[in-house]
Amino acid sequence: MAEEFTINDFLKKAIALGASDEHMIVGQPPFVRVNGFMKKVVMPEIKRTDLGNMLLEIAPQNIVQQFNNEKDIDFIYEIPGVSRFRVNYSRRLGNPAIVIRNIPYNIPTVTDLGLPEVISSFAKFQSGLVIVTGPTGSGKSTTLASIINEINSNEYKNIITIEDPIEYIFDCKKSMVSQRQLGPDVASFANGVKYALRQDPDVLLIGEIRDVETMDAALKAAETGHLVLATLHTNDAIQTVNRIVNLFDESNRELARRRVAETLRAVVAQKLVYSQAQNKRYPACEIMIVTPTIKDYILKQETEEIYRLISSNASEGMSSLNQSLAELVKAGLISNEEAMNTSSEQNELSKMLRGVYV
Repeated sequence: MAEEFTINDFLKKAIALGASDEHMIVGQPPFVRVNGFMKKVVMPEIKRTDLGNMLLEIAPQNIVQQFNNEKDIDFIYEIPGVSRFRVNYSRRLGNPAIVIRNIPYNIPTVTDLGLPEVISSFAKFQSGLVIVTGPTGSGKSTTLASIINEINSNEYKNIITIEDPIEYIFDCKKSMVSQRQLGPDVASFANGVKYALRQDPDVLLIGEIRDVETMDAALKAAETGHLVLATLHTNDAIQTVNRIVNLFDESNRELARRRVAETLRAVVAQKLVYSQAQNKRYPACEIMIVTPTIKDYILKQETEEIYRLISSNASEGMSSLNQSLAELVKAGLISNEEAMNTSSEQNELSKMLRGVYV
């Protein structure tokens, strides 16, 4: 990239390359992630002093004072008119390391993201719990931001977000949007939800549910008539239900299962699939919308029946991951091989692609 390294020039050129993330560790040139793949940048190795100077340049003053005491720190950096960035500082073999995630100013719509249109309809929910899941870097936060922006653009609501850190910035349109960050604004996700309920909210966004206290607070908010949107690190809808229930002590799990059945409205489990031919990534989604029948199956712990209903209720807007992958293949966006490499149920997908399974 640039012969004389400056962080702003580097980030601008990384964005021009279409990178989503930048990685910098001592003793190696920088790496960027483009379309899901790590690529080494042709430039000199980064020295410890380079990273130290970089951190002093981009970190807020109150964060700089924490570098000697804390091992992992997240903060936001911005190049005005270019982009916002989520920065993670860590240590590796005693040396500082930086990973940067690019956060564009423009909040994409569900259509822009190539997501199923049914996800836009979640913005119409008046209450309940909507969970977006998937691996790190699969676009969970962006999907939630698109739903919040849909509400903000079309509904007269009070929206409160609790994030770590704040990524997309929302302008107040028809709705009022208040964004709170762990550390400067709230002590924890659970506390953030607890006190948000005293601030007359209609919609709550929880950046990530990490523990039972936050999950309990999210369920309480959904039970009391609020719409709660959140992310969780699971791979599919059934695993999401089980993960929520299993966060609770064994003595409370039956009650937790009933609470989930009563409040859960939808789960989106998404992955990004790289298309070599198109040189871009496409989202593949499993979508579960909680119908009365699925609610009953959650209560009965009949997970196989839940998957069958997801696969057979396209008219309700539901789809399995394999169905989503098969549609991407049918549309000519990804290859059979790329679909198969993404699927966790390859035998089923193989039959779908051969047209012998519906």
